Amino acid sequence: MQSKRWLIQPKLTPQADENLSAFPPVLRQILFNRGYATEASARAFLKAEANFETDPFQMKNMGTAIERIRFALDHGEAIAIYGDYDVDGVTATALLLQTLRGFKANVRGYIPNRFDEGYGLNNEALDHLKKDGVKLVITVDCGIRSQKEAQYAQDIGLDLIITDHHHPSDELPPAFAIINPKQAGDLYADKDLAGVGIAYKMAEALVSFQPSALRLNELLDLVALGTVADLAPLTGENRMLVRRGLKQIRETKRQGLFSLANVAEMAIDKTTAEQIGFILGPRLNAAGRLESAKAALDLLTTDDFMLAGQLAQQLDMQNRQRQVLTRVIQEKAEALATAEEADPLLLFAVDAEFNAGVIGLAASRLTETHYRPSVVAAKGPEETRGSCRSIPEFHITDALDQCADLLVRHGGHAAAAGFTVCNEKLPELVSRLKSIAEAQLSGKDLRPTLTADMEIPLPQLNFDLLKQLAYFEPTGYGNPRALFATRDVKVKSSRTVGAEGRHLKLTLEDERGTAYDAIGFRLGSMQAHLPPRVDVIYSFESNEYNGRTSLQLNLKDLKAAGSASA
Repeated sequence: MQSKRWLIQPKLTPQADENLSAFPPVLRQILFNRGYATEASARAFLKAEANFETDPFQMKNMGTAIERIRFALDHGEAIAIYGDYDVDGVTATALLLQTLRGFKANVRGYIPNRFDEGYGLNNEALDHLKKDGVKLVITVDCGIRSQKEAQYAQDIGLDLIITDHHHPSDELPPAFAIINPKQAGDLYADKDLAGVGIAYKMAEALVSFQPSALRLNELLDLVALGTVADLAPLTGENRMLVRRGLKQIRETKRQGLFSLANVAEMAIDKTTAEQIGFILGPRLNAAGRLESAKAALDLLTTDDFMLAGQLAQQLDMQNRQRQVLTRVIQEKAEALATAEEADPLLLFAVDAEFNAGVIGLAASRLTETHYRPSVVAAKGPEETRGSCRSIPEFHITDALDQCADLLVRHGGHAAAAGFTVCNEKLPELVSRLKSIAEAQLSGKDLRPTLTADMEIPLPQLNFDLLKQLAYFEPTGYGNPRALFATRDVKVKSSRTVGAEGRHLKLTLEDERGTAYDAIGFRLGSMQAHLPPRVDVIYSFESNEYNGRTSLQLNLKDLKAAGSASA
């Protein structure tokens, strides 16, 4: 595990302290750290209000797309929603299915099989849909880089509407309409919606034109699931949609969600964004990683409680299988990636035995462990499929763009991407990516940075502060939980917990005798060398156990007292 660099945010300015005087002192500092230095902007943030226009028709081509959908509805045309096999794609597919069924549409969902068809549009699927009588295909969470497939759809007489949130290339596909706020000339203010968020905006636009029995808030649980699981930033409109979506999940009438929470032994009426990320999301993802994502889609769209229960159990079992498989692949990938170099600037591991469904997770673990951009790839008979994860210092999709001449296809974000490459071009791809990493990362201090919002003594940690911190929810990517630093506390007791002692359990005490329990996930290896007094960085949270609620520190890092410069 890489040693971490600690930073403490500077104290808020006297002017900001005065402007934010309506809020408690700790909240003032955190609000200031998040960029809110006036009472009005702070209140809008805490209420999760968007400070810009969210009219879906501001998205380029939305009017054209809605007109085509309305024509299909009026004429009884068969419509297909073509999604991706991750949570964002599955929830977006379910959302538009539910929306169009509210208009009595002739609509079906289609999600490609990761192993047989790969990511995104493919000509065989388009042929199948055409043969099945489909006239209009609407993509969700995919399609923005499918130039050849879009041309093929046009050639065989399929109208194609692409909705996607991934970065487009310079050449856009020849589709009937493209909805993507990242495309050139799009005036929509928020560029960070997930695929399911863009699908929701399409539903919003459609409902504004045609009456439906559907209520838009019934879709927000899906928006929250997909947005959080896809690591879309929880700022701006995403923050507003996820907060409302969490409320919808807690009051869910969606049988599949209720069943999934039940098998995961999770109290659905207390769902948080963190639980979506660590409990619900991985189970919904498991189907598409190991077999077909159809089970996840069926779970989210069925009203049959018996079927929902069976599907939820299936996803839970597949998630357990996925966890074991990920650990095996991660260990082998790490050995392969470091075999030639002790500390490479970019980790690259490829093997014919790797499961293409979990290579992204293995890449994530490598990046988390080594703080380096990582590529893990599954080699097939003719092509290799790779999944990439990166660090803030290295835009992985830009790096792949520089290798576009070698690739069959690729796409993604700054921090995550995927690609397909013909096997004969794989060595050149490895060499070129490592050269790009060398040029951009050589000489840099590559360590993960932990930024604490403020230093705080243990006696200031109480239930009142916990209630104040709740206003910052939902927290996650782009809106992290507040972190605090406390220095020079005594390690009163320590032990490891969890499988193989992976986690660290401490009791920490200050000089006044104030003591708190602390849990450090994946910090169990530190237990053998703990100094008697430590500096700690942590988030502050409640812990429910056996019906009793207590307060605890969720440790992110610790160092010997006085050794942590910040």
